[in-house]
Amino acid sequence: MFVLYLETFWSFVVEFPTPLIEGKLIKRYKRFLSDIELPNGEVVVAHCPNTGSMKRCQQDDARVWLSKSGNPKRKLAYTWELVEVDEKYLACINTGYPNKLVGEAIANGVVKELLGYSKQKAEVKYGEKSRIDWLLTGGDGRKCYVEVKNVTLLEEDGLGYFPDAVTDRGRKHLYELAKMVEEGHRAVMFFCVSHTGIDSVTPAAHIDKKYAQAFIEVVAKGVEVMAYQVAIDTQRMKVVRSVSVNMPELMD
Repeated sequence: MFVLYLETFWSFVVEFPTPLIEGKLIKRYKRFLSDIELPNGEVVVAHCPNTGSMKRCQQDDARVWLSKSGNPKRKLAYTWELVEVDEKYLACINTGYPNKLVGEAIANGVVKELLGYSKQKAEVKYGEKSRIDWLLTGGDGRKCYVEVKNVTLLEEDGLGYFPDAVTDRGRKHLYELAKMVEEGHRAVMFFCVSHTGIDSVTPAAHIDKKYAQAFIEVVAKGVEVMAYQVAIDTQRMKVVRSVSVNMPELMD
């Protein structure tokens, strides 16, 4: 549970309703579970709301921050929300936030490239048994399909990579966006940069060459690419600025 509100015209804020609890990561396992040591020495099992590899976001003994639910029916009271990377950056590992952040940012005029649409709807069916994260519709009926991807992999010099593991599903989404362009619509791949150390983004050809190849193909066909960075602290997150997207370099 979190509170959403517009701080200024250009920065949208997600504020945690209760203070996050700091801890130390012991291990992540079975994808959705993590053992966290609290400051009093107690070890709790926290839900890990991230299906990806979380490469470089689960370092040994990393500082992490948890939220605690007051719902007595929940099996796990704690949820892992943030992690400190390289002892200096914050990353949000909860993949439930990016779509909401981006959707609210679009609705409130934060994303200047996507101004002018009168209707906005989430999770609309399209393509081959897929759902687009956000469908924007203009007063004249023009449509814009926006697919959101969360970027948390930092490997060097402020450069963030997506994906952090091979993703056939992500590649399928690229081609479905290209299909929308072919049908006369606007289509956008939107990278939500949920890592304070990342100031530019590129497809991770060294991790998933097929995804990088598909990215190059669909951009050539008219799919637009955008990336916005999220400022993060232990009280709130907010969309603050666009960052550059670099075309991938494919190695033989």
